[in-house]
Amino acid sequence: MQGFGIHASIWTMDWNRQNAEHAITAAAAHGLAFIEIPLVDMTAINAAHSRTLLEAHGVRGVCSLVLPQAAWASVNPEAAAEHLCHALDLAAAMGCEALSGVTFGGTNERTGFPPTAAEYDNLARALDVAGRHARAKGLLLGIEPVNRYENHLLNTARQAVDLIERIGLDTLFVHLDTFHMAIEERGFANGILDARDHLKYMHMSESHRGTPGDGNVDWDAIFSALAAIGFAGGLAVESFAGMPARMAGDISLWRPVSEGPEAVLGRGLAFLRDKAAQYGLSFAASATPVGEEDLHVRRA
Repeated sequence: MQGFGIHASIWTMDWNRQNAEHAITAAAAHGLAFIEIPLVDMTAINAAHSRTLLEAHGVRGVCSLVLPQAAWASVNPEAAAEHLCHALDLAAAMGCEALSGVTFGGTNERTGFPPTAAEYDNLARALDVAGRHARAKGLLLGIEPVNRYENHLLNTARQAVDLIERIGLDTLFVHLDTFHMAIEERGFANGILDARDHLKYMHMSESHRGTPGDGNVDWDAIFSALAAIGFAGGLAVESFAGMPARMAGDISLWRPVSEGPEAVLGRGLAFLRDKAAQYGLSFAASATPVGEEDLHVRRA
């Protein structure tokens, strides 16, 4: 997980054979180092097919998920551990490097009260089992704190670090998302500095979840902090420009957030690459898109 990648949600949340072929081919054409594969319906995924595609196009893979309600770790740690272990098995079969996301719960999980010690005990129990399974599979397991309106358990980088250090497994890492950070952190740089020893992955998401550079996220603060800690992990562009209407309620997406995927992949990705180069990140000179004339991609 190094360099720029993209969450497949810009094209699809349904990872079947046809959509996998389209997304991986497009990611490679845009010079992206990796693609983040959503594990929404694991029964629909052909692991061998995805692995072949990734290898053929020279694109690395990362998987992500949100736990279904029946497997929220705070109330059912055994089910959470089982779900995560199954997802790790699938990620390994696809040749992916990590599983990340809201691996501790759901994005509509709120009790109406502050987190309890018992809830955190359950999170630690589930993630300890999953983290050990990740080690056995040669994978890493990420924890992505999300904002207070989606989950009451882990909202900040510091909370994710505290949980990881409580569990004590080197297979666990912090995964930050700039959209959630804009709501919860006391400045983007502070969140990155809090996570620095465990930070391996970032979702580069604009304040409106559309095209990076078109919103209110302080990208200079983010890239200067990443440079300061010598970040050498993965930066995944996450935009909901292509999110299906049936999932609007899951992420409160009530209107179009950009002109479409090509605006994100053209102007937005170019903006982020320029910022990485400006702040001297080590992977800033990584692959750039090929065949842009054919793809009609507009670069800033």
